[in-house]
Parts: sequence; structure tokens; C-alpha cells
Amino acid sequence: MANAVDASSLPIYLTFDDVLLKPAESAVLPADVDIRTRLTRDITLNIPIISSAMDTVTEAPLAIAMAQAGGIGVLHRNMTPEEQAEHVRQVKKFESGMVVNPLTIAPDATLADAMAVMERHGISGIPVTEHVGNGAGRLVGILTNRDVRFATDPRQPVSELMTRDNLITVSESVDREEAKRLLHKHRIEKLLVVDGDYRCVGLITVKDMEKAARHPNAAKDEQGRLRVAAATGVGDKGYDRAEHLVDAGVDLIVVDTAHGHSHHVLDQVRRIKRLSNKVQVIAGNVATADATKALIDVGADAVKVGIGPGSICTTRVVAGVGVPQLTAIMDCADGARGSGVPVIADGGIKFSGDLAKAIAAGADCAMAGSLLAGTDESPGEVFLYQGRSYKAYRGMGSLGAMARGSADRYFQQEVKDTLKLVPEGIEGQVPYKGPLGSVLHQLVGGLRAAMGYTGSASIADFQERAQFIRISAAGMRESHVHDVTITRESPNYPSQA
Repeated sequence: MANAVDASSLPIYLTFDDVLLKPAESAVLPADVDIRTRLTRDITLNIPIISSAMDTVTEAPLAIAMAQAGGIGVLHRNMTPEEQAEHVRQVKKFESGMVVNPLTIAPDATLADAMAVMERHGISGIPVTEHVGNGAGRLVGILTNRDVRFATDPRQPVSELMTRDNLITVSESVDREEAKRLLHKHRIEKLLVVDGDYRCVGLITVKDMEKAARHPNAAKDEQGRLRVAAATGVGDKGYDRAEHLVDAGVDLIVVDTAHGHSHHVLDQVRRIKRLSNKVQVIAGNVATADATKALIDVGADAVKVGIGPGSICTTRVVAGVGVPQLTAIMDCADGARGSGVPVIADGGIKFSGDLAKAIAAGADCAMAGSLLAGTDESPGEVFLYQGRSYKAYRGMGSLGAMARGSADRYFQQEVKDTLKLVPEGIEGQVPYKGPLGSVLHQLVGGLRAAMGYTGSASIADFQERAQFIRISAAGMRESHVHDVTITRESPNYPSQA
């Protein structure tokens, strides 16, 4: 017989729509607030937004755009480890302060060899060294598009085509302004970086400088490359995937499961932390202080919070398990207090105001899925439905996603018959939203406004000063647009809201 439960003693747990932030005296303007935040123990973001590791949200194009905006993208794992590692490489090589150990080619290679390398890696020039192998050889020339534009013999040696005289080289200690001056003075697009033995150890390009100027807020590593994260699972397959990701240069690995307070997850965090000291590990998802402490104890560098709050997630209905997201964030932030480990709110954010509430409740940053799924940079094609443009969006617990490879996220990897999978998500569509940058601008703008209303100059200040008030259902209705027909949609408030 089940133990009797006194219903009156059950606590009330809250989500974003149950509360509002109370305004306060302020000397802070939204444009002046500092929204930089910690993603992990050692990694900082310039905006507190992460894209979700979903196969309709984050692949290399969106991860690049996220990093350029100051956030970070988490590459989904519904692909082979090799494919996911290639997405990591695409992000890491897209922009760089200096390309370290660039691809090189030997002088006795053929034009066909050079063109194949340039096409495969999407580059317009390649240093020529006496020995092939990532900058290990002595520099003898450079082969660019101008050298091969009118070449017709695919068997012609690179040595006959390359530019070998008057090469413009710099040392590894060259600063940005000097590099710009040399590029302009000599009207060239690439600077060759050499060491004391005249070995090619780097490459500085005009394109990278232009990208850096266009995106001054970008999240970058110590070498000036865009930051990127990638998801993996539990067990040996998840560990093997993590090895591929580390070799590809990923900045952090997300052990991504539906239940982070599992021994399989705890064991995997321990294993991956031993794999590399350079790579940070985020683990989740959890919804309690105890789970947060357990992940921190095994070495997690950040903890991801959220069981069932996502728009496409059915976990709370299918399993009857979960915690309303606002209370979950508060509890997990309390569990992480004093450890130096950040908390990430994952799921349930419908508006920029929800992002502000999540941060105020204790999250250091927030993960978004549906808000980013309909953008130009997300995977999939735009399609028309009843006269409006949409893109596909599905939960990683949907049948389609689980059949493609995410079943282990829900600990159902042993189920081979698709009909016997127990899904915890659905497949749907979201309105087409245009460029990712426009969506992020509105989200960040709402957060800045909240910080201005509460007189908070920084994220830490916001979390200290913010005061929540509970509201009624009538208060929530009053908060939304009412007693009027929307004739022109606002970019941050869709008419179906």
C-alpha cells in the first residue's frame, strides 16, 4: 500500500509565466549594461545564449553565427562521430587570428593535387614547403588563385606555378596592426608566418581580419578562433565520439542526456575529464540541487538544467516526471553556489522576458531551441504551409530523431524496433524567422531592458538585485496583448502568443 501523502504539504513549484520581475530604482541604461557571463569554469561568453544540440537547430552554419554574435552553438550528435568532428573543424577554421600550422603542399605536387586540397578545404591559397605536413617544412613559395587561374595542365608541378620571389613573411610575434599595415602596403591577402628556421608555422589572412572587424563581440579561443561545443552521450560510443571531438579541436563537450542524475552520466563525465585537460565538460540535464552537486563532484565544468520544459518535449506527460523550470533553476543554482560552476537553463524560453527571468533566477546563461530553429542558419529547408513560411523543428526525444540516433539520450539505445521506442518529444514546425542575428538582437535587447528596469549593471548585479513576485492567471493575461487585434507583428512578440 502506498504511503499516504498530505496534499497540503506539497510545495508549489513555479515556471516563467508564474512570476514577474519587480522594477526598482535605476541609474542604469539598457545600452550600458554588461551581459558577459561565464559558460563554464574557464570559458566566458559575451552574450548569455547557447544554441541547443538538436538536429533541427545546430550544425556548423548556426554554430558559426552563434559564436560570431558572442554566444556558442552545441553541435547535435545525430550524425557519425566523423561528421560531427568535421562540423567542429568547419567552425574552428572559419575565422582565426592566425591560422596555426596551416595546410601546406610540396613543390613537386601537381596542379591537380593543389586544386583538390584548396577545393576540399575551401581555401584560396596554400603555402609551399619542402616537406608536406602542417607547416613542418621550410617555406619555398605560395600558391594562390592568381597563380593557377589560367593554368590548364593538371600535371604541371606546383614549383612552376607558385610565387617564390619577394615573399612577404612575418614572425610569430607580429601584432595585429603591423599585420594590417603589411597587407595594405603590399596589396596582398595573405601573410606567411615563419619561425627562426624559415619554416611556415602560420598564416594571417585579410578575410579573417575583415570577419573580426564585422563581429567584434565574437566568442573566441586563445588563438582567435571561434568557440564551438558539441554533444555526446554515455557509454563507450559516447566516449569514442568525445575522442573524435577533442582531436578536432572542440572547446567543450556536452554530455547530453534526459536524466543527468544517472550513474552512466556521472561515470562518463569522469572519463571525459581524464581524456583532456583543455576541454571543458557540461553535463545534464538535471532539475534538483542534489543532482547538480553530484555532477560537480565528478568534475563537471557547468550543469545544464531542465527536465521537460521544452516546447517539443513530452517527458512530463509521458513519464509524469519533471520540475517547473524557474524553481528548477533556483534549486540547481543553490546547489552550485560556492563551487564556481555555472548553471545553464535549458528549455521553456518563449520570449526575451523568460530569458531575463532565467538569468535572474540564477542561471549564468540559457540554451534556446525553438527560438533559433526557424532561422536561416538552422538545418533544413524553408517550406510553405497555409501561405506562411516554416522550418521543421523536432525534439531529440521524437520518434524521428530517436530513430536517427538520439535514442541513447533517453537510455533506449538497445531498442532496435522503432515501433517499440517510447518517445518523449514530438515533430513539428516553427515560423521562418530570417537571420539568426536578428533573433539574438531581440533576445539580448529584452535582457538589457530587464536589467535597466531593475537597476542592474551586470549579470551578477542582476542576480543579486532581482526580486520576483508571483502573479495570478489574470495577471498573466494582463501581461500579454489584450483587447486588440494585432495588425502588424512585432519581431519579438508573434501574433500567436
